[in-house]
Amino acid sequence: MLRAGYLLRRIAAALVVIAGVLTLTFVITRVLPSDPARLVAGQRASPEQVALIRQELGLDRPLSVQFVHYLDNLAHGDLGTSLATGRSVRTDLGIFLPATLELVLCGMALALLIGIPAGVLAAARERGVFDRATGLAAILGAAAPVFALALLAQQIFFNQLHWLPLNGRLDSDVSFAHPVTAITGFLLLDTALTGNWTAWRDALAHILLPALVVAIYPLSIVLRMTRNTTAEALRQPHITVAHAKGLHGRTVVLRHALRSAMLPVLTIAGLTFAYAITGTILVELIFRWPGIGKYVADAIVAKDFPPILAVTLVSTVIFVAVTLGVDLLRVALDPRTRDDGVTR
Repeated sequence: MLRAGYLLRRIAAALVVIAGVLTLTFVITRVLPSDPARLVAGQRASPEQVALIRQELGLDRPLSVQFVHYLDNLAHGDLGTSLATGRSVRTDLGIFLPATLELVLCGMALALLIGIPAGVLAAARERGVFDRATGLAAILGAAAPVFALALLAQQIFFNQLHWLPLNGRLDSDVSFAHPVTAITGFLLLDTALTGNWTAWRDALAHILLPALVVAIYPLSIVLRMTRNTTAEALRQPHITVAHAKGLHGRTVVLRHALRSAMLPVLTIAGLTFAYAITGTILVELIFRWPGIGKYVADAIVAKDFPPILAVTLVSTVIFVAVTLGVDLLRVALDPRTRDDGVTR
């Protein structure tokens, strides 16, 4: 059982990380050699017009005053307004964040559905051909640059085989003929809830390639972790006893070895999910996926600071929340990993 003191310390540490990232990002966006007022006013604006807009935006105030003002707005749920488009950043995130989450969740589902069975099979046939082949594939998958994998996937599945679409979330013809009713922002879920199966099939075809690319790294990690932890569990004395009792090899692996190996696998899966949330920028750019990765990349090019700050904050909160949840789950399920925050 977790002690309240341990829980509070972990939450406090998470809040410190979020505050530190937010402060650092805010300072960096303010000291960069760029002029947000000029972006709003336009290149043809006079110096007087730029100075007036700078005053309206509060950019002529001391940095500390600007930061306090930003925190006050943040406390009221105001993430600011895009300097480039004039749209509310909060509204934009409501559109782009579900697209990223849907992509990452599909990628993680592929990683777990493939990585866990493959890892178990490799452990059951330790040092065999399959074990060596998956080990090599996992090393290559973890080391391969994501942009190279994305371009290779497009070349094979779009240019050569013509199986899957090149980019986007939905064909324009399909979205026009079968408009999607937005409920959650997750296209696969919204189209299923409304019975729009034509759009659902098109959305599924569009998400397969980018989800596969997103899945490669976590798949490699999950596969090797499953293989190593399952192989170690198979060497334990109680597994030997189970074999001696005449239990079938598959039963021993699935009911005994895999059960004890699942905790570290779930832990690493949670961590790679948190990493994938913040690491999809290149995938979204290559596949023109309208998520927060592409959104923040466009904002960086335009030197549009409010979206950069908002995406950094949201990504940090998701990352910290997932890692905190994984850590608490690990400690709660396995007392051997406890520290002074867990009772005996």
